[in-house]
Amino acid sequence: MEYLFILLSLFLYFLSFGPAAAAAASHAWHGDGVQPLSKIAIHKTVYALHQNASVKAHPLVLGKNRGDSDWITVEVECPNPSNDDWVAVFSPAKFNSSTCPPVDDREEFPYICSAPIKYKYANESNAGYNKTGKASLKFQLINQRADFSFALFSGGLTDPKLVAVSNVVSFVNPKAPVYPRLSQGKSWDEMTVTWTSGYNIDEAVPFVEWGMKGESLTRSPAGTLTFHRNTMCAAPARTVGWRDPGFIHTSFLKNLWPNSEYTYKLGHKLLNGSYVWSKSYFFKSSPYPGQDSLQQVIIVGDIGKAERDGSNEYANYQPGSLNTTDQLIKDLKNIDIVFHIGDIAYANGYISQWDQFTSQMEPIASTVPYMIASGNHERDAPNSGSLYDGNDSGGECGVLAETMYYVPAENRAKFWYSTDYGMFHFCIADSEHDWREGTEQYKFIEKCLASADRKKQPWLIFIAHRVLGYSSSYWRDGSFGETLGRSSLEGLWQKYKVDIAFFGHIHNYERTCPIYQYQCVNSEKSDYSGIVNGTINVVVGGGGSHLSSFGPIQTSWSLYKDRDFGFVKLTAFNHSSLMFEYKKSSDGNVYDSFTISRDYRDVLACVHDGCEPTTTAN
Repeated sequence: MEYLFILLSLFLYFLSFGPAAAAAASHAWHGDGVQPLSKIAIHKTVYALHQNASVKAHPLVLGKNRGDSDWITVEVECPNPSNDDWVAVFSPAKFNSSTCPPVDDREEFPYICSAPIKYKYANESNAGYNKTGKASLKFQLINQRADFSFALFSGGLTDPKLVAVSNVVSFVNPKAPVYPRLSQGKSWDEMTVTWTSGYNIDEAVPFVEWGMKGESLTRSPAGTLTFHRNTMCAAPARTVGWRDPGFIHTSFLKNLWPNSEYTYKLGHKLLNGSYVWSKSYFFKSSPYPGQDSLQQVIIVGDIGKAERDGSNEYANYQPGSLNTTDQLIKDLKNIDIVFHIGDIAYANGYISQWDQFTSQMEPIASTVPYMIASGNHERDAPNSGSLYDGNDSGGECGVLAETMYYVPAENRAKFWYSTDYGMFHFCIADSEHDWREGTEQYKFIEKCLASADRKKQPWLIFIAHRVLGYSSSYWRDGSFGETLGRSSLEGLWQKYKVDIAFFGHIHNYERTCPIYQYQCVNSEKSDYSGIVNGTINVVVGGGGSHLSSFGPIQTSWSLYKDRDFGFVKLTAFNHSSLMFEYKKSSDGNVYDSFTISRDYRDVLACVHDGCEPTTTAN
């Protein structure tokens, strides 16, 4: 019945607005969660070049004001226009078979073997395109280490015919250092800076120039990493999704003074002795572990990326992404650290999209530590050692996340780690690797939880991507999640008295009561005090990707549900008072909240399955 209603609504919409609007609506009306670039059958392209068709892009040079992004206008003329005509952005500008792997023996012509980085339908800005054959499109381009060209296709996404190709446009310095990402180092007084450039070490020496605000600056060297097509595990990352990632640099800024503001900028010293510089940035260093001060933490999952120019229309792929990003930017002065708990860019094997994501997040990640966790869309690929054998990563098998971002893990291919921030102790797990009792990761999780000094760091937080059973989304028995290992991990939470366990993966918001073995252990709903006798589970996967529905069963342990885009903010006022707020991305207002108030002795108190051994001997 719902399906018939949808079809009727679409039919009435088409009648109301005419064929051009109907075509625009059809472009947006598809299933959820499919990477837009994957719908382009680019390898099936055939030549249909028309002498009277043209694509012209201007300006020719971008970033003249030292910007890392710029807007460009693309003028299209086509003698035989149709609703399915579309304009693709390619980078590098030369996108013919010369970019194909040398082992490829296909002889189809022209055989374009690289997906574009974005696209728009030609009638997107001109409903009369079908009659006039003329359109003017606006694209926002970011600096991605190569030049750009634009191509007009007919035949839609599934049967593309190359009609015309534009002139070439380029940034002033395509290789410039861009998109810094901060991360906590392995100690509290260390900040790491990771960025992307087009300079390998045989061309330039990378470094960070930095110092306390108002004082003399110093320079710290950076390491350089990259990866290649054969590092990818499967298609499309090894095939049409491949794009040269450039070079990823990481510098370690050490011996920071606590709570101090630092300035920094990225630098490359060229072989001729000249320098290439980024813009200037700033950050505030971490408080000393256990320090009693106001500390504010953001936790959010499944954000993804979206295009501010409206391109990549298919399925409105990550509809809440920009709202979440913009709300965090708006409140950035009241944020100390961000945890993005899996499903980062949703590139799904289309490598260019990681640049798009790091550009989108630059205002946040360049200012506060941006800590990530591994999700299925970063790690999972067949026969890659992931616990799940699907190809949710599109063949990336963790390489992009592990290289593009730094985390203080002993082995970044095993994406579990701990980090401290003032009165918080965080244990970040990797749900895409086995964490059942006896495994390497299980031992890490127990060690991480046990290492928390609750007198100094009373707020103990567990983070992972996949939900461990306490989610009531679209499941018949009222609970959904990857319950593999849930009982043993929940036993650790109880033993070490974890305050809150956060998960993404499910694209909505849900909060439980303090819970242990499916039973609420506290009847309060908004003000918790006293002993820690259960862990509050929170699904906070509504960062931006298409939303998940809840099932029909009303579970006793679920206190608040919201099928909307949002994120969580934790505010520690002192060692005895924590405030939890769930905010919607649409307006930044609080829609769910609770507080925890307690003394140190409450953490030490004996609870079920969480008692230290005692004796009456003297």
